[in-house]
Amino acid sequence: MPAEQTESIETEIGRRLTERALTVAVAESCTGGLIGHRLTNVAGSSAYFLGGIIAYAYDAKEHLLGVRHNTLYEHGAVSEATVREMARGARQALRTDIGLAVTGIAGPGGGLPGKPVGTVWVGLSARDTELAQQFLWNADRVGNKELSAQAALEMLLAYLKR
Repeated sequence: MPAEQTESIETEIGRRLTERALTVAVAESCTGGLIGHRLTNVAGSSAYFLGGIIAYAYDAKEHLLGVRHNTLYEHGAVSEATVREMARGARQALRTDIGLAVTGIAGPGGGLPGKPVGTVWVGLSARDTELAQQFLWNADRVGNKELSAQAALEMLLAYLKR
């Protein structure tokens, strides 16, 4: 008897977005496009994935996503306030129903007091809600990026299951 196949998280997200006629955009910093890459691995994703913005530098976060200068300088790029503004900015810039964002310190350098390497914020902005969650990963640079992308996709899926 063949083993039961489960659909990938990307496929399930695509199915749920399609069923609800919703669209999504991403704003990525430390993941460098990995979330968009994973979402677009699904055939037909152009029906619901409108695009992404990789905003690594402060200037890019400000000019492309509308993150306020004061937010970055008062809270830092890796903060709840910044990820919320990034998610809102992606949703507004690409005119989607949902904005998904991630910002963090992938490593191996860049850690700060109170924000060690592996600190990541994931955020989601939709018309009816805003979510943000902090994570602390303990992997290498690539592992931290993969864990962050997975956490963002899990947040999106949990929102779509509501």
